[in-house]
Amino acid sequence: MVETTLPLMETDEAAVTGTTTANTLVRVAKYTIVKTVALFVTIVVGVYLTILIANMGGHVDKIRRAQIREGLAVTIGLDPAYRHLTSAERNQLIEEMAIVEEVRLGLDRPFIVRTFGFLTNALTLNLGRAEQLTSDTGSKLVRLILLERLPPTLLLFATANMFLFFMSVFLALSLSRRYGSLLDRAVVALAPTSAAPGWFYGIFLILIFASLLGVLPFGGMVGAPPPAEPLPYALSLLKHLILPVTAIVISAVFLTIYTWRTFFLIYSSEDYVEMAKAKGLSSSMIEQRYILRPTLPTIITSFALTLIALWTGAIILETVFNWPGLGRLLFRAIGLYDTPVIVGVTVIYAYLLGITVFLLDIIYALIDPRVRVGEGGRRV
Repeated sequence: MVETTLPLMETDEAAVTGTTTANTLVRVAKYTIVKTVALFVTIVVGVYLTILIANMGGHVDKIRRAQIREGLAVTIGLDPAYRHLTSAERNQLIEEMAIVEEVRLGLDRPFIVRTFGFLTNALTLNLGRAEQLTSDTGSKLVRLILLERLPPTLLLFATANMFLFFMSVFLALSLSRRYGSLLDRAVVALAPTSAAPGWFYGIFLILIFASLLGVLPFGGMVGAPPPAEPLPYALSLLKHLILPVTAIVISAVFLTIYTWRTFFLIYSSEDYVEMAKAKGLSSSMIEQRYILRPTLPTIITSFALTLIALWTGAIILETVFNWPGLGRLLFRAIGLYDTPVIVGVTVIYAYLLGITVFLLDIIYALIDPRVRVGEGGRRV
């Protein structure tokens, strides 16, 4: 009887295991599809709202029509071939030529209809041509304009944010061991200074180190004219990085350290940490296993959002330091009503944010055993 039962039990266990695996795969697939659709809808809504805002609900079309007529009036007024025309004939000619130009630019169609074409082009990364801005090489392709300004932004904000992130985590972990010390109280007291943005501190840094002391440049990416040799060019670049990087770090360092220090203090006071200390585990092992590991999802989220922020730059800070990045480009695009450039920057950020959020859900399931993808919550 036993010999007959054992194979049946093994078969039943295999069937149950196979069914469980199949159900898990179905659940994960369903979750992935739902999450992808939800993120895509969010991206579509965000990009479409950006299109409406960048065009001021269609008011930019009126500005463009006025610019077309103003440009034609100047051109015709300066052309000797049209000087014999009367004022009425000249106005009629301007109107006829303006209508042709409006048809060429698509301004003859209703704005709400054209927004769906803008949305399709943006979502397919067909960013088109800029209306006012050009790249340093003279190209009006939005793709080339963005690619030209992306490296300076990545260089500045990668340097500042990576330094800020890792320095904050390590200093916060150190302060969690010295709770109540003089340095800990100083960080808590200075945390409100992070309410001021980086450009605010940048103005004072320029005033002190560039204007009064004259030891650092006022702004820009390299000296003028740019050094021809690689080593002097790199040294000039590093010299110009000092002030903007310092401004970014000062504006956020104390609040960031205070935030992480609070997280570490919360987890270091848990009962399982006290149990680990009673077992005689070393301080480094306790920090790695029982303090850092529970905060790992939060740390990864913060790091991922920091990486996304590298691609956007900062409008005012880059303008203050005359840094040729995406932030300054976006500032100029807003001032010139250059909608394709504004939408181009936004859609790239939207895609990066959506992909990052999607990947973070998967990463959470890998690093945190309490998380199960597709089960609608946590298992504790």
